[in-house]
Amino acid sequence: MLNRLKKISLGSWIIIGMILGLIFGIIINLFIHDPFIKDVVLMNNVFYLGGNVFIKLMKMLVVPLVFCSIVVGVASVSDIKTLGKIGGSTILIYLFTTAVGVTIALLVTGAIQPGADLTLVDVAPSSVTVNQSMTDAVLNVIPDNPINSLASGDMLPIIIFACLLGFILSKLKDESKTVNKIFVEGDRIMIEMTALVMKFAPIGVFCLMAKTFGSLGSSATLPLLKYCGCLLLCLAIQLLIIYPSLLVAFTRLNPITFFRKFLPVMIFAFPSTSTATIPINLEKLTEMGVSKDVSSFTIPLGATINMDGTAIMQGVAVMFAAQVYGVDLGTSALITVIITAVIASVGTAAVPSAGMVTLSMVFTSVGLPSGIIGIIMGIDSILNMCRTTVNITGDAICTIIVSFKNKAMDTDIFNGKKQPDFKNYFN
Repeated sequence: MLNRLKKISLGSWIIIGMILGLIFGIIINLFIHDPFIKDVVLMNNVFYLGGNVFIKLMKMLVVPLVFCSIVVGVASVSDIKTLGKIGGSTILIYLFTTAVGVTIALLVTGAIQPGADLTLVDVAPSSVTVNQSMTDAVLNVIPDNPINSLASGDMLPIIIFACLLGFILSKLKDESKTVNKIFVEGDRIMIEMTALVMKFAPIGVFCLMAKTFGSLGSSATLPLLKYCGCLLLCLAIQLLIIYPSLLVAFTRLNPITFFRKFLPVMIFAFPSTSTATIPINLEKLTEMGVSKDVSSFTIPLGATINMDGTAIMQGVAVMFAAQVYGVDLGTSALITVIITAVIASVGTAAVPSAGMVTLSMVFTSVGLPSGIIGIIMGIDSILNMCRTTVNITGDAICTIIVSFKNKAMDTDIFNGKKQPDFKNYFN
């Protein structure tokens, strides 16, 4: 029995915590009417403490995790300048598709308003300030004092400073080996710490779900289902409209042919991770006529920095939280969300549900309270598989576009007029 429990994945434990918290919360709401037991003991102590300890642990990770990961990422990615146009165009397309995905998420969630009928009483809307002039928004991105920004958790200045530091480290190369090694090891330490904190996620999610449904009862069900619907709709738009449109616009290739050939990778990715799909992704792209010289660079890079599904989730989550707390996000705040979500998706660590840790960073960038993240995490664990499918499909589409534009693709193979040559594939 104990061995069976050990084999259950973290994602499954989070889902179990979510379901148990939901059921337990509704039972408390329906059958426990003693104010002392329900409100004082359970809601305001046991569940409040359990949920907020987990939220605070996640917030504790955000600054060092994102800072180290972006410094290391920029320091390594900047080496692609040796690959000339291929490296530059690949990163530009990856960033563009991520920004488009976040924008779609904000527009769709703003139109559907999934959080409008859900009210959480733990944070007063008046305590949140997110509107500022565009001039101030631009100026606030530049850190006056990076140490102060790190101490206060002011995320956008931290990101700018991390990018500049990473660029300088890559430029100095051998002269900065020691400093670069410190950040590489720091990044590794933070990934391990994130993995450790995430082991407490099922308990945190249970407490947050129990507190929400214990206070609100079944009235919270419809808004949370609408949140799921919004996220799935945004992912579907990215997968079935944006990606095929880009493929047609840049290459004139048939998207139906692409999806027919790429479907096995999408199915494989559903219960898997972006990194795990790299071998089969490379093989299928070769079957479509893409040069291995290009795909062997763009696909691993995409598995690291091209997290469109994660960025879309963060956009939906921010709008959902703003609606729950009654906050009207201004234009500058929405632009900040787009920029921060794009960079946060790039800086997401390769550990389960780490996107939820960087989600706290996106919330902080526009001044939203992060108390709802645990509730979103419980629901989002189910949707994580859909995000992975979107991520790896975006990697493949971008790779085809880059290959086509750099004359490193045989369209006759893609269209089935010629067979791919696997002779040197594994060399």
